[in-house]
Amino acid sequence: MREISLDRLRTLVVIAELGSFAKAARALSLAPPTVSLHIADLEARIGAPLLSRKRGQVHPTAIGETLIERARRLLDDASQALDDVQRQVQGLAGRVRLGASTGALAYLLPQVLAVLGKRHPGIDVQVAVLTSQQSLARLVDGSLDIGLVALPQAAVGGLELHPWRRDPIMAFLPALWDVPARVTPGWLASRALILNDVTTQLSRVTGEWFASAGLQPQARIQLNYNDAIKSLVAAGYGATLLPFEAHSPQPDPRMTMRPLRPALWRELGIAHRAGAVEQSTQYVLDVLGEMVVSA
Repeated sequence: MREISLDRLRTLVVIAELGSFAKAARALSLAPPTVSLHIADLEARIGAPLLSRKRGQVHPTAIGETLIERARRLLDDASQALDDVQRQVQGLAGRVRLGASTGALAYLLPQVLAVLGKRHPGIDVQVAVLTSQQSLARLVDGSLDIGLVALPQAAVGGLELHPWRRDPIMAFLPALWDVPARVTPGWLASRALILNDVTTQLSRVTGEWFASAGLQPQARIQLNYNDAIKSLVAAGYGATLLPFEAHSPQPDPRMTMRPLRPALWRELGIAHRAGAVEQSTQYVLDVLGEMVVSA
């Protein structure tokens, strides 16, 4: 069945409000025959008269009243929908879907959301906890707008990938341990370890760090949740290797943090679809860009 045009419904509502075909034509900037055609089309679709004409006045029929009541709601909804979309086009409102690992979520992303909330309170950032590969895949299929991903990554067609942050990876150790000023692979490999699971880029980076000294230690526990790892370290269960972001809070006093020798870094990038992006997405990218750290 062919759908009813909103233009025809608007014509019906205006005629009912003004009580005249001629007045409605002038109000809508339509030719009088066009107004008559709109009503004739509606009546043909409904199969009943919608307006009655008596003594020069036009009044809705009972069926016309029912349709006019519904038409007003539809027209209001359509107007609201257009306003909402226009606000999103202007960047005053909108939804931005962002994917990030638990490492980025723990400290970096809350800072971004705090700044964004002050500048653009109408933007809703929906965050998904994803691995870098999951974020890239969802950017490609269109179900994500921005991904915070570990670097390096192979180029992906249709996506732009820019370096974002380069933060040092540090050794987090129980405070009761007697630890050196700088932690080496050989020293750490002989201790109980709590490391990121093998699906993460951090696991690959730290594995290469140990391998550079000919070592391949086995972790006591593997997790993909940095706060849980730190809690276990604080409880004395083992040591870990995790990024430490500039200006982030100092660790739990039950932990000691030491730099590594050789130094190790966690590099993050920002990925999004190539070409023009929605204004709300651009605002999020702008705030992320203010948090660039490199060394």
